[in-house]
Amino acid sequence: MINTANGMISTPSSSANAQSPGLKTYFKTPEGRYKLHYEKTYPSGLLHHSHGKTVTQVTLAHLKEKPAPSTPTASSSSFTASSGVKSAAARWLGAGNGSRALSFVGGNGSSKSVSSAGRIGSLGSSSPSNSMTNTNFDGKGTYLIFNVSDSIFISDLNSQDKDPIKSIHFSNSNPVCHAFDQDAKNGHDLLIGLNSGDVYSVSLRQQLQDVGKKLVGAQHYNKDGSVNNSRCTSIAWIPGGDGAFVVAHADGNMYIYEKNKDGAGDSSFPVIKDQTQFSVAHARYSKSNPIARWHVCQGSINSIAFSSDGACLATVGRDGYLRVFDYSKEQLVCGGKSYYGALLCCAWSMDGKYILTGGEDDLVQVWSMEDRKVVAWGEGHNSWVSGVAFDSYWSSPNSDGTGETVMYRFGSVGQIAS
Repeated sequence: MINTANGMISTPSSSANAQSPGLKTYFKTPEGRYKLHYEKTYPSGLLHHSHGKTVTQVTLAHLKEKPAPSTPTASSSSFTASSGVKSAAARWLGAGNGSRALSFVGGNGSSKSVSSAGRIGSLGSSSPSNSMTNTNFDGKGTYLIFNVSDSIFISDLNSQDKDPIKSIHFSNSNPVCHAFDQDAKNGHDLLIGLNSGDVYSVSLRQQLQDVGKKLVGAQHYNKDGSVNNSRCTSIAWIPGGDGAFVVAHADGNMYIYEKNKDGAGDSSFPVIKDQTQFSVAHARYSKSNPIARWHVCQGSINSIAFSSDGACLATVGRDGYLRVFDYSKEQLVCGGKSYYGALLCCAWSMDGKYILTGGEDDLVQVWSMEDRKVVAWGEGHNSWVSGVAFDSYWSSPNSDGTGETVMYRFGSVGQIAS
């Protein structure tokens, strides 16, 4: 959507300014206006097995055939991917949005019924690969993971039959968020956060191999809300974190866990003296898990996202603020506020230069890390924007380094079709 030269947004051409008949969606920048490349509205039957119930998050998971490499990388953004993943992503958001996760949550953190309208902005186009990947539970494959009510469903995205091939039932609480890391070590590559605050890490392959409807081989964290009993709102693997992950909660706190530590390890943190101020507290004992607590804001943290190198962590919350932290230094470095209302979702560009946000103001905003401000904003959604993602599977026309122009393409999801 943004066409930049040497990091600066260039003036759009006259053709980009021309609005197609009936096309009301566009992006504003200080230099001009960009039109939406196309819009895709998804029929209510896309996830027909949900029977009208709420789908709060969808995650794309690619299982590798070979063991994971020794150096972990970001699970949510990758510059290269197999043709099978490209094809799967293209079918999900139409012609190439490679989002690994799209969330559908309300401004107060509660889920809302969704009939989603997806909008994809671009100044160029690419054709998705037609290659299909043969999948089985012991080999590689691409799967769609989503939660409905008290269950997690898994579909084989490369199968002609779109009914789920696996369901996992939770008896005491509903799953609300999840994250997948295709490069995770020792098998546990899927995180699941529950409405009760409980968190599980499991092996996706092991779940697919099992014929039952319960989690198998799971590691349990924050059991029965022993550390924090507020709802999990977002969960993310730390890129390069060797199995570490972050869980955000509805009370404005985030916790850092280490996958290889006992999930029942004792952790106690001091009382938060000022709920309005950012603060970090570390566990007192080396065996504790979680190992740290970040108090970010009053009210719910609605979404979190790491930059691809793991250096920065972005959060958006009920208070309408985007906050960007230097993760290793545990410092707040910049941020900004929505036009009005809560921010519900955020996503990084692959190079870490831009952050997308969406929320209750029905806008998609593009924040520049270099300029520390909004450099473009999109209008056209007639409902809260509950999911945004950069196309991590789309290569720039000048990726060989011979040109100065860098192209970014991204998609957004609204809570109602309009």
